[in-house]
Amino acid sequence: MAGYKIKQVETLYEGWRKLLKLTVEMPDGRTMAREILNSADAAAVLPYDPEARNVILIRQFRAPVMHVEGHHDLLETVAGLLDEDEPEACAKREAMEEAGLRLRDLERVVTAWSTPGITTERLHLFLAPYTSADRVGEGGGLADEHEEIEVLEIGIGELMGMIEQGAIADMKTLVLIQALQLRHPELFGKT
Repeated sequence: MAGYKIKQVETLYEGWRKLLKLTVEMPDGRTMAREILNSADAAAVLPYDPEARNVILIRQFRAPVMHVEGHHDLLETVAGLLDEDEPEACAKREAMEEAGLRLRDLERVVTAWSTPGITTERLHLFLAPYTSADRVGEGGGLADEHEEIEVLEIGIGELMGMIEQGAIADMKTLVLIQALQLRHPELFGKT
């Protein structure tokens, strides 16, 4: 893929994130335009209780989901933009803000592009064990960010049924559940 060059970058919109227009020169000398969403990296974490065999997921309003599907009922992992933090610090901060959950040990899964055809955002994905003693706050998100988050503690068996029914439709959540299955298969055994 050598020979591609970014010749020009224009800002089309600047708000919470930037919408950019890139003019790219291809190896044969032709140019093409690509609009991209310039976004900071984010971290996402799937907290799991190895004793009770539960996970914590959240439900919050997502405008794009409502725009496409007419509802915003999306279950997902705890996540947020890094805000100049290290990914681990972000995952821990977001777990406390969104789920009222104190996390200590994080298990890095992967750093992956969320949607490389449209955005610069990379997701730093983690698994994290917790116990009932780590549920130290209410969660619910930040009022000034209009986060009205519902915190759900879901048993592994119920979670797997939800996946089979297509009730989990968030990609980062699906990746983290699969990582939990692969790295901690003992959680998915018969009860």
